[in-house]
Amino acid sequence: MDRRTFIARVAGAWLTLPLAARAQQPALPTIGFIRRTAAAGSAPFVNAFREGLKEAGFVDGQNVAIEYRWAEGQTNRLPALAADLVRRRVAVIAAGGNEAAVAVKAASATIPIVFSIGDDPVELGLVASLSRPGGNVTGIAFRNSELVAKRLELLRELMPKVGTIGCFVIPNIQSGELNRRNVEEAARSLGQQILVLNTGSERDFPPAFATLVQQRVGALIVGSGALFTNQRDQITALAARHAIPAIYNLREEVLAGGLMSYGSSVPDAYRLAGIYTGRILKGAKPADLPVVQPTRFELVVNLKTAKALGITIPQSLLLRADEVIQ
Repeated sequence: MDRRTFIARVAGAWLTLPLAARAQQPALPTIGFIRRTAAAGSAPFVNAFREGLKEAGFVDGQNVAIEYRWAEGQTNRLPALAADLVRRRVAVIAAGGNEAAVAVKAASATIPIVFSIGDDPVELGLVASLSRPGGNVTGIAFRNSELVAKRLELLRELMPKVGTIGCFVIPNIQSGELNRRNVEEAARSLGQQILVLNTGSERDFPPAFATLVQQRVGALIVGSGALFTNQRDQITALAARHAIPAIYNLREEVLAGGLMSYGSSVPDAYRLAGIYTGRILKGAKPADLPVVQPTRFELVVNLKTAKALGITIPQSLLLRADEVIQ
């Protein structure tokens, strides 16, 4: 076979290959992103995570790929979803929420894991210590469940003559039990009567509010957890319908019509998680990246909601508010 015939045959074989095969590029490094929630309602956290990745030099679809896994609120699905990401040999796994982080850690001791969680990662068994995580896990701990005592104090400042204060917690998960423990301890120390109600799914909220009304509960603390974040529209609407003043974890819940919130910025935690993920893709080891904790907490007040409830916000609270929504 002469040289010209050989080249012609090679070129012909190339042209007969599928276009996808001809255009195939080296595979991009893949990030697994997993949350206990549904995709709906998670956009602020996904966008913040991608923003952090961009700050670290990575853009989805350009020099990195992201595979999303959503448990649709079903905690028992997390181990299988985590195992699937491990089988796909992703480069890093970003886990949002306590349960997702615990599931991913159980699934792999080698793949780097970056969590964004609301509780103590040492107590959850995710890291050895905050300053020296050890192993393959690090991340951002915004620890909102620990602020429930402060939310109780703020409600009492808002309504000093309130009788019973309610609190919603998610049962059968660690963050829910931490919320319960913290609010009950704070209530005992303040001499405050408290009614804790389990709300484990979106179907539980209407009967829970009916119980608050029946028990003449004067105000409400909405605990921390992805369920409350995803159901914020339903919760704020029910609080308005039953004229129950409520305090939340997140600014986003006040933007949705809630009365007041106090906590750290969860979207910012996801942005920081994106930055940590980018640093790991560049070669950093999770064991060398200390767990990040918030140093600033936001008090947000919605004056429109207060007016609808017939509540006058004390000047002492307004002066301390980081944001007042008119």
